[in-house]
Amino acid sequence: MQQVQRGVALEEWNPELKAVVDNMEQVIVGKRDVIRLLLVALLAGGHCLIEDVPGVGKTMLVRAAARSLGCEFRRIQFTPDLLPSDVTGVSIYNQKSQAFEFRPGPIFGQVVLADEINRTSPKTQSALLEALEEHSVSADGVTYRLPSPFFVLATENPIEFEGTFPLPEAQLDRFLLKFSMGYPTLADEVDILTRQQEGHPIAKIAAVTTPERVLEWRREAAEIYVDSQVRQYLVQIVQATREHKSVYLGASPRASIALFKAAQALAFISGRPYVVPDDIQLLAPYVLEHRVLLSAEARLSGVRVDALIQDCLAAIPVPVLHEVRR
Repeated sequence: MQQVQRGVALEEWNPELKAVVDNMEQVIVGKRDVIRLLLVALLAGGHCLIEDVPGVGKTMLVRAAARSLGCEFRRIQFTPDLLPSDVTGVSIYNQKSQAFEFRPGPIFGQVVLADEINRTSPKTQSALLEALEEHSVSADGVTYRLPSPFFVLATENPIEFEGTFPLPEAQLDRFLLKFSMGYPTLADEVDILTRQQEGHPIAKIAAVTTPERVLEWRREAAEIYVDSQVRQYLVQIVQATREHKSVYLGASPRASIALFKAAQALAFISGRPYVVPDDIQLLAPYVLEHRVLLSAEARLSGVRVDALIQDCLAAIPVPVLHEVRR
């Protein structure tokens, strides 16, 4: 479980994105680095998996993001008896028109909270695969496009495993980033109590941008320059996960693409027109850890995936960029 660390975030901010962060921080106290990761996944066109204990603010994080971005919010509460059609939608026969009509499910939102995703069956979990990867849903031979932007934040509880269904590798691979929020500091928790004394602050925040602007940010982030040395550095890190002696299954080329897009998004959020190696180093644990499987021998020996990723980062020489040439 990769917890977001304090003190590793860069201080520069794109002014427009800073407005979104400031708005969300009225609700989410002391978690600026977490908000930054959420925005990275959003602008990279990916999704987040948040693994943490109950009560640390996962749901509020998603709701605050949806409100700040002016996006339609939908919530799916995953339970063992949930059916795929409860997520994607169902076709109902209309007697008046004498035809079947598709009724969209809760997945048809712009910001979707998939709460406790590991509490539902693998069959229902698999209903999300097409939505996460292709941003569409197929029902009765017809493909329906999901709203744009489409952004899923899934949560799971790492403590209670009874009655849960671990996400398979194919499902985990669809999430761009995986991280945990962690407990607040003493000062932050006191601040939380003060802010909620007269009602929850989520009711007071309003949109500071629009879904259309979010799509423009995505296009702008995709144009961020990545030097050839940085590209090679990125791929070397991913390949190192495949060659490590403790690894049973290393990160796939999809992980390289995910890290590439995430680094572009982080550079854009930081107000830079180019990616630097620090972007790669900061994001690599959140992109790669849930995509790497340890060998049985390594697991029995107590090897941790997070330490393995750090080994890979330490083993690859960091390129020195004297100037950025486009």
